[in-house]
This record gives sequence, structure tokens and C-alpha cells, in this order.
Amino acid sequence: MIAVTQKPQKRPGKFRKYLPLYLMMVPGLLYLIINNYLPLSGLIIAFKDLNFRKGILGSDWIGFRNFEYLFATADALVITRNTIAYNAVFIALNNVLGITVAILLNDMTSKRAKKFYQSAILLPYLISMIIISYLVNGFLSSDLGFLNRTVLPALGIRGPSWYTTPRYWPFILTFVNAWKNVGYLCVLYLSSILGIDKEYYEAASLEGASKWQQIRFITLPLIKPTVIMMVMIMIGKIFYSDFGLFYHVPMNSGALYSTTNVIDTYVYRGLMKLGDVGMSSAAGLYQSVVGFVLVLSSNLLIRKISPENAMF
Repeated sequence: MIAVTQKPQKRPGKFRKYLPLYLMMVPGLLYLIINNYLPLSGLIIAFKDLNFRKGILGSDWIGFRNFEYLFATADALVITRNTIAYNAVFIALNNVLGITVAILLNDMTSKRAKKFYQSAILLPYLISMIIISYLVNGFLSSDLGFLNRTVLPALGIRGPSWYTTPRYWPFILTFVNAWKNVGYLCVLYLSSILGIDKEYYEAASLEGASKWQQIRFITLPLIKPTVIMMVMIMIGKIFYSDFGLFYHVPMNSGALYSTTNVIDTYVYRGLMKLGDVGMSSAAGLYQSVVGFVLVLSSNLLIRKISPENAMF
């Protein structure tokens, strides 16, 4: 008998195997290159005395003078303080509320009610901040606002001028930000909770574990990677404040700049009102560098505490 040897079949290369996925990546990569990477060449403006007649490359090189002017004023301290303080509160409060609401929704037995509350909680996230600013104005307007015209007079309290009194706005902005963003975080954490095997909870119930013990020792540890990832993403954007929240919601009131001025609004006002392109570019570069350092520092801290949950 003659043995018939079969030729080994060639396996398709990795490139051919994943070619459909590579093609799907192309639009996203093009968007990132055009929108995020090509504008990086404009960072040179932060080190130049921009003259539109000479052009960007022909303008005089002034080194760090734009940064010196930025940090020589009290504005740098105010915008840095506001940016970090607000975002630190937003990160902590929104994540705690998002996890809490997700756990409560997960324990609901009615599927219809659960879907209704999910949609209702997510709805504010889909509303434009400009529309939200008019909703807030409907409550806080000095003359026609719901609080000053209806609620506070009924309690015998004279309504303040909200848009000229800075001390109220840290609380107002925190409330508005939580109202808008908690729903999005809730949906993310709820999807993580739904992925947990129900057998863990059944075994814990048989052992006599209370609901709080199940949350503490099962739910929270198993959604920990998702929480860390979301916190890292938020820390990476900590110097990219919600422009609409700090500009549109306070109605760009000059009396509130001490509590509502952050790096994004400062750069916008410096560019649009003062026309100082160099200092605005310097502030933008400062914003990016500090945000990058915060991401690296946070990841380094997480790697020391919990190496398996570090992003890189």
C-alpha cells in the first residue's frame, strides 16, 4: 500500500485573519489623527509671540514668557484650584452615587420598573448643557425663577440674587453635574453588576450573609476593576472641565468668576475676549501636561496598591 501524505494546510496570517477588524479601526484612527494628533503641531504657539502677518513659524520665539505671564497673575492659582477641587468632588460624589443607584436598581424585581428608572436616570446625560443652563435659570432667575417667586416666599425667605452671589455656586454646580452624569455611571456599573454570577449571592444567602454583607464582600470587590478604570479615565480628564457646566450654567456672569472660572473657560475668554492666542495656548499646554502627569501618578499608585487593576 502506498501511504498518502496530506500537505499541511496553511493557516491564514494574523493580518488576514484580523483584516475586518483593522478596517473597522480605520475611521476611528483617522478621526484621532485629524482631531487629536495633527493639532499638536500648534503647541509651538505657546512659545511664540504670534504675529499673523509673519505666520506661526515666522513669529518671534519668546520661550516661556507666555507661561510667566500666566503664572504672574492670580488667575493661574484660582483656575487651578477650581479645576482640581471641583473635579475631585465630582469624581468622588458621582461614583458613589452611581454605584449606589446601580445596586438599588439591580435589586428591583419588576423588569418594567427597572427599565423605566434606567431610562429616567440616563435622560439628563443626553440633554445638552445649554438646555440645562436654561432649566437652571428657570429655577434661579432673580425675577421669574421658581425658587425666588414661589418656594422661598412661601417659606418667608427673601430670595437672593443667585447670579451675583458666588458662595452658592459650588453647591449648585456640584448638584447639576451629579444630576447630569450619575445616570451614565449608573448604567455602566449596573452592567458590571449584572455580569456577576448569581451563584455567589445564593451561596452567601445560604451561609446567612445579610444584604449589606453581600454588597460589601461580593458586589463591590467584583466591580472594583470597572470602578478603577472609570476613576482613571476621570482623572485623565480632570483638567478638561465641563465647559458648558462652568460657562453656560452660570450664564457667564462676571461676578461668579472666582468660583466658576476653570482652565477651559479661562482659555476661551483669553482667546475670544482678550485675543491673546499665546497665553491661551500656554494655558492649554499647561492643562495637558498636568493632566498627563496626574494619569501617570494615579496609575503608579494603583499599581502599588493593586497591581492587577492597573491600566498599564
